[in-house]
Amino acid sequence: MASKILLVLVVLTVLAVLARLAVRKNPPATGSMAPDFRLNSQEVKPVRLQDFRGQWVVLYFYPKDLTSGCTVEARNFQRDLTKFAEKNAVILGVSVDGVDSHKVFCAREGLGFRLLADPGGAVSREYGSLTDFLVFRFAARNTFLIDPQGKIAEIYTGKDPGAHSQQMLDALDRGKLGGSAER
Repeated sequence: MASKILLVLVVLTVLAVLARLAVRKNPPATGSMAPDFRLNSQEVKPVRLQDFRGQWVVLYFYPKDLTSGCTVEARNFQRDLTKFAEKNAVILGVSVDGVDSHKVFCAREGLGFRLLADPGGAVSREYGSLTDFLVFRFAARNTFLIDPQGKIAEIYTGKDPGAHSQQMLDALDRGKLGGSAER
């Protein structure tokens, strides 16, 4: 019996390590131009990153609509939406969920910012934020603070969803203009 439990623990440990290694592409570097994209929002309208030139963009990748951590993160961004607008910043959330899932999530949580559908995972992969593990595919919790010229000012990985909105407001207050380290 003990050997079976040990075997299960070893298998689970190996699977957990493999999941962490499953992101296949490195994210673009701070100071580089953010890769442009075209994804549909919950409004079923195409959104391109270049549409937001002249504004700060908080481009955050999250695993799944209507899950606990993702809901807390989205609620906090919604709560702080006017603060972001005052700082000339927009919020764009990206997951591999489809447009219909985003519609439900936005309606249920009263979200007034765009959630972008990346069901094929191409944009998530381009930003080094796709986890593709066995039959599971989801976006890792990464955020890219993109300056008004379209350059990546800061990268945040593995963030705390409950504190993330305030973390991004603080970064905007510091006037991050690029060249900073990954956080």
